[in-house]
Amino acid sequence: MIFIYIYRSNATNMPDVFNNSVSEFLTGVPFFTEVSRPSLDKLCKASKTETFLKNESILTKGDVGDSMFVILEGHVKVHEGNHIYCFLKAGECFGEYALIDDQRRSASVTTVEKTNVLIIDRKNFVNLIKTDTGFANGILSVLIKRHRELDIIQERLASSKKDIEIAHSKMSGLINGAMDAIIMFNQNFKITLTNPSANKLLENDDVLQRNVLFFFDDDSADLIETIVNNEIDNDTINQFLPQIIKVIGSNNTETLNEGTISKYGVDNDYYYTLILRNTEDRIRAENKINQLTNQAQYLEEEIQELTSGYGIIAENQNMKAALNLIHQVAKTNATVLIHGETGTGKELVARAIHKESDRSDKPLIKINCGAIPANLIESELFGHEKGAFTGATASRKGRFLLADKGTIFLDEIGEMPLDLQPKLLRIIQEGEFDPVGSSETIKVDVRIIAATHRNLKTFAKEGKFREDLYYRLNVFPIEVPALRERGEDVVLIAQEMVNQFSKKMGKLPLALSETDKTLLIQYHWPGNVRELQNLIERAVIVSKNKSLNLPSIIPLQTNEETKTTKPAPDKIYTAGELASLEKNNILKALKQTKWKISGENGAAALLKIPPTTLASKIKAFGIERPL
Repeated sequence: MIFIYIYRSNATNMPDVFNNSVSEFLTGVPFFTEVSRPSLDKLCKASKTETFLKNESILTKGDVGDSMFVILEGHVKVHEGNHIYCFLKAGECFGEYALIDDQRRSASVTTVEKTNVLIIDRKNFVNLIKTDTGFANGILSVLIKRHRELDIIQERLASSKKDIEIAHSKMSGLINGAMDAIIMFNQNFKITLTNPSANKLLENDDVLQRNVLFFFDDDSADLIETIVNNEIDNDTINQFLPQIIKVIGSNNTETLNEGTISKYGVDNDYYYTLILRNTEDRIRAENKINQLTNQAQYLEEEIQELTSGYGIIAENQNMKAALNLIHQVAKTNATVLIHGETGTGKELVARAIHKESDRSDKPLIKINCGAIPANLIESELFGHEKGAFTGATASRKGRFLLADKGTIFLDEIGEMPLDLQPKLLRIIQEGEFDPVGSSETIKVDVRIIAATHRNLKTFAKEGKFREDLYYRLNVFPIEVPALRERGEDVVLIAQEMVNQFSKKMGKLPLALSETDKTLLIQYHWPGNVRELQNLIERAVIVSKNKSLNLPSIIPLQTNEETKTTKPAPDKIYTAGELASLEKNNILKALKQTKWKISGENGAAALLKIPPTTLASKIKAFGIERPL
């Protein structure tokens, strides 16, 4: 290949060739600065000048070279077709290699304006070298000086090359060792560089020159393309991507990534660097934090609903029997079904079971099946994926997943929609479920405690509750007695509530009077412990002079209640009414003795009739022990 050396003059004002000799002009040309004036005069006499018009060709690529050119006046361009290598002006030379060989020209030279040049023929130049010692020494001095300058430049280049290699090694180490995926691509979106993390993300080790947009979903590809196209007129960009990028690898693995995009380059030749970071680890961490936060929130709600933590107070034999069942079942993983009227404290029983179990250090998650709309309860229990239904703008973990390794308390289980019950049955039997809108099966280890005030066996017979689910829930039934059946317990519970509310409200300690105790025992308590709690709180709020004044707080019994609880002494009963009274009396005795018929503390002894007689009456009246 023929190289064109370009020697540029430092002179700013070149002499007019028409007013000064050409030889004097050459003294300012770097190629001839060491040549004496007489020798330059000889060179000029042996050379010729020529004028070229604008856009006229001086040299054409491929021509055989036999002379060099010095621009005396004007302006030329060195080019190959439409590609311009450089521009030369007065005082600069081209074609120097033609003085020592006859190789073909490696580029074309065309005038930009009217230009005068000095043409130095190779034959004349060589003749002067042979005959003019001063000319030869001058040219040799210039060449030696140039050689020394080239040596210095080469030394600097070698040092710079080493520095570049070190910097490149450091940069390569940073890029290749980066955990983030680094992808560089050009203006045509062709990939020019990737690091190992990017190859792993793209699931391909041969991605160079491939279109980077092919590895994104439609939305992500549109985003990257829009950013690049909108920044064409800007020299640099460096910004965070405004949305998550979905990468689809060569093996069709989809990953969600956040990242940045930057731009660099010169002369309209730009490149882009895309740095992507997989968000799955961060999302998993955020989900874990959200899960723990939700668990804490549920526990706080539980504590608040339990009011002041007065727990279970039990002196009555009926309630003691229930506590004994709690102790028996707590250490097992058996499913428990708690039955009792509304407000009897079924939640407290569930908490007591969980507290005494081996899962006590894990969460107890509560959900009231009757308080959540039927169209939302499935999502609450099992969670849902984003877009699973209208309004599902984000994925959500269900309460069964929150309760993993712990306990879930399903209050009012009888209100669960019939079409949702098979999913609950699957969890009990298989320990797994599918979130709403997802085909992924999730395994959980959850102990289930359910509660209801309804007769689920009757519900099952009526087709309102799945019979197989009923039997799976009814592994270990616990009956919580109504407050009116607990005798003196109502007084003990009330006093504990009074103490707690007084302390909370900053009031002096209050004690129940004998009148208060009598009222508490005589009242029917249709709302059970929850009603007692509300009335006591109201009584403490309005209390004055260390007096609760419960007579003004506790509702008066209605005539209907009075008739059912205190029959008129002169009433004449029919045979059917007498049978009803006897049946109710037997039921009271059975409940008080926890359905023990014979023995010292059995219902027969309490009724003072033989056990065989009691068994016959139970059969005759069709009395069945409630579940």
